[in-house]
Formats: sequence, C-alpha cells, structure tokens
Amino acid sequence: MSATPSETSWNERIIREFRANNGKVGGMFDGVPLVLLTTAGRKTGRPHTTPVVHLRDEGRHLVFASNAGRPNHPDWYQNVLANPQVTMEIDTEKGHVRPLATRAVALDGDERDHWYERQCALDPAFRQYQEKAARKIPVVALYPLDLSTDAARNRMIGEQLIRHHDELRAALRDVRGRIDDLLAGGPGLADPGRPADLAAQLRRHCLTFCHDLQMHHTRENGAFSAFEDEFPDLAPAIERLRAEHQVMEKALTDFETLVEEGPSGRDVERFRAQLDRVVAGLEDHFAYEEANLLPAVGVTPPPR
Repeated sequence: MSATPSETSWNERIIREFRANNGKVGGMFDGVPLVLLTTAGRKTGRPHTTPVVHLRDEGRHLVFASNAGRPNHPDWYQNVLANPQVTMEIDTEKGHVRPLATRAVALDGDERDHWYERQCALDPAFRQYQEKAARKIPVVALYPLDLSTDAARNRMIGEQLIRHHDELRAALRDVRGRIDDLLAGGPGLADPGRPADLAAQLRRHCLTFCHDLQMHHTRENGAFSAFEDEFPDLAPAIERLRAEHQVMEKALTDFETLVEEGPSGRDVERFRAQLDRVVAGLEDHFAYEEANLLPAVGVTPPPR
C-alpha cells in the first residue's frame, strides 16, 4: 500500500520534528516511543523513511507493521522483506538523534505473539489494529550492527564496502558514457529494444544511480555509529565523511529534481555538467573512506 500525498506530507512533518527534537514528537505522538526507519524501495531502490512505534528489548528494538489496522502490510515492511538492511534513527542521551545500521528479522510463532501482546498491554490501540486488520500484524526485530564481537564478520563488512563502491563507480561510468555518446550523436541512453525517448531514459538510468548512492550513504551513516563505538580514534575521519555525505545529498536532491523535470535534447550538455557537480569529489570520498575505515576491520584498501 503506497502512501497518499497527504500521508507523505504528514510523515515528513513527523520526521522533521523527530530529528529536530531528539526523537520527541508532539500531538497524538506525545510521549510515544518512536524511531525512524529508512528502507530501500523494493521496486526503485529509493530510500524511504517512516516513523514507527518501537519497543526496546535489551540489545534489539522491536517494531510493529500495524499500518493502523489497514488490510495490507505497510510499504516499509514489504521493503524489509526484500532487503533486511535497515537504518534506524533513535533518540540518545547526548540530546541528538543517532542513526544505527540494523539487520531486520521478522519474528514468528510464540515469540511474535509474546511481543505483540506485550505491545498491546502498553498501548491498547495495537489490539484494535489487530482486530481491524484481516492479517496477522508482523513484529520485526532490529539488531544494531556491533563491531566488537566477530572479527571475521567485520572483514566481510569491509569487503562489502569495497564492492558497493565499485558498483557505484561502474554505474557512474555507465551513465556518463551514455550521456557522452548522446552528445556525440549516438543513441546515448536508449536501450536495445526501447524507444529513444531522451527524458525517459535519463530518468531511468540517472535516478537509479542517484537512489543507489543515496541509499549507500544512508546505510553508511548508520554503520559509522558502530565504527565510532568500537574505534573512537576514527571520530575525526567519520565526522568528515558525514559532512561530505550532507554536501552530496543536497546536490543529489537538486539533480533528482532536474531529472524529474525531463530535460530535452538541447539540455543534455547542461545535464552532464550538473551530474559532474553532483559527483565532484566522489572518488576522493570513496578513497578516503576506504583508507581510514578498512584497516580498522582488518581489510587492506585496494590500490586505485
């Protein structure tokens, strides 16, 4: 079930208030324990952020796919089933919201029933949601990334970072190559068997790259928290990386707006220049991140 425009606007107001007030939201959510979940859209890969009620259980967090008792599972839950990597934002004693990289696991059987009943006891509205919904409301456990327990797993995380960077490099080369080909009079962004509709092809290829990069940064922002906890000496490097993410996020948002407007053929050169501005410094960013984070998890940065 997709959110309506009014629901999207309502969610955005809650998200802004949550982030500005260390997780505190007024109105109907006054005093309600909320977290923000950012998942990758299962069809587009685009980051989607949703406020949800949560329940702490020692080292993990439980969230409930109630969708206010609607008959369909919420989009965020469908996204979790497709990809269990979830970034959770939560309040902290330091007075500001903190992102955490988490792994989502849907509970089943008696464990699911126990925790849903626990939530109903805390908030009777959840009992009403279950009565309204023609489905069993899922309970999802979120396990934050912990770099203190498994050196082999840490190395896998470092190797995964390299793969993600290489995938993004390849995607960027592909988009640039298609645009350059178009500027040279070739078919450019048109795919075999598809009409050479410039606007449609620009949107499809470039938005895919933008969403992949945005999702990568979102997940990294959560993982940085785990690095800060385990390797405090990396704090200055992580502060720089987070600041670079913010700069690129603003550029990506502006670029996405340009893509959605559907540039015409005569706009392609301007479009290419804007793409270059978006990714300016991206390679340096990747190299700096690899050089500073990978040795901490026992991985040697690859030569570039």
